[in-house]
Amino acid sequence: MRSVAITNIGSLVTNDQSLELGLLGELRDSAIVVEDGLVAWVGSAAAVPETDDSIDVEGRTVLPGFVDSHAHLLFAGDRAAEFSARMSGQAYAAGGIRTTVAATRAATDAELEANYLRLVAEMLSSGITTFETKSGYGLTVEDEARALRIAAKHTAETTFLGAHVVPAEFTDRPDDYVALVKGEMLNQVADSAKWIDVFCDRGAFTEEQAREILLAGKAVGLQLRIHANQLQQGSGIQLAVELDCASADHCTHFNQADIDALAGSNTVATLLPGAEFSTRATYPDARKLWDAGVKVAIATDCNPGSSYTTSIPFSIAVAVRDMHFTVEQAIWSATMGGAMALRRSDVGTIKVGMRADLIDLNAPSALHLAYRPGVNLINQTYTSEAFK
Repeated sequence: MRSVAITNIGSLVTNDQSLELGLLGELRDSAIVVEDGLVAWVGSAAAVPETDDSIDVEGRTVLPGFVDSHAHLLFAGDRAAEFSARMSGQAYAAGGIRTTVAATRAATDAELEANYLRLVAEMLSSGITTFETKSGYGLTVEDEARALRIAAKHTAETTFLGAHVVPAEFTDRPDDYVALVKGEMLNQVADSAKWIDVFCDRGAFTEEQAREILLAGKAVGLQLRIHANQLQQGSGIQLAVELDCASADHCTHFNQADIDALAGSNTVATLLPGAEFSTRATYPDARKLWDAGVKVAIATDCNPGSSYTTSIPFSIAVAVRDMHFTVEQAIWSATMGGAMALRRSDVGTIKVGMRADLIDLNAPSALHLAYRPGVNLINQTYTSEAFK
């Protein structure tokens, strides 16, 4: 069993609140020992146990790898022209997804996987060590199945999003498409998916359609998450809580009843700063969620239409500036919050027994992630596999 000491850590963000050092559990002048890819010891730099190897981080900051719990990485083409039009004053609508559907259907498996791996490499370089990704740009049985087969080769967190929008060929018969999603399509993808998701919003799927699809997924063993209340105030958050979804994602619009429901549930509110940034939508006020005790995550929502970014540091900076997170809350939400949104207990923190997924940050404090927006501060990203 290989052991590695990571030494000379100036600031260590553990997220271990049992340390009673605030939300981030920040330690100074510390070290970590990793054995066979797992954290085996955390403590003072003056008391590091003997190990096979060591890595000197020269006083830099170390924090848990980011956990991106919401992304759409299986697609072809881009929608730069749509983005440009939106910046010129046109409104965002979910219908733009159909543009990507056409390009994705026309792409080969090799083209889809190459683009996927390009984005995964970007994620790793920006500190993301655990990520979720969805289907949803094929919207046929064959195309949804192949997207998830490709995704499952590179992450355990795969999500079936056949209910992204109703494809053009089903415009006049949406109920038939719902039946396809929860029937033949679900049966074909179930072996490659861990999660099932529905875009429950204006221009996508109704509350009742979403309930039917999610319950069908649950019946075959998939876990639940939902796109909720991005485009307008609606019933998505309430449905998420009703069905014990792991996460209600977007939550751009919410009222006090939604806050109360989330606060009394196991459902994480996953906010997606890149989406509001890229669509010029109104940002949700995260203070209201935090003040009520809601569990909150931040994710990239990487997709070609409304949030074409793989950068969690960018998302953190926007969350602090425009969603009223404190810097500490934003960092926690991008690590522990993301882990909770995926119902993972092995990532998002640095303590004994956890995966050694780590970021070596070229800054004296993790606060610089928001303090220095647009600057690449990631010196090195380590996944647990690197220590085996």
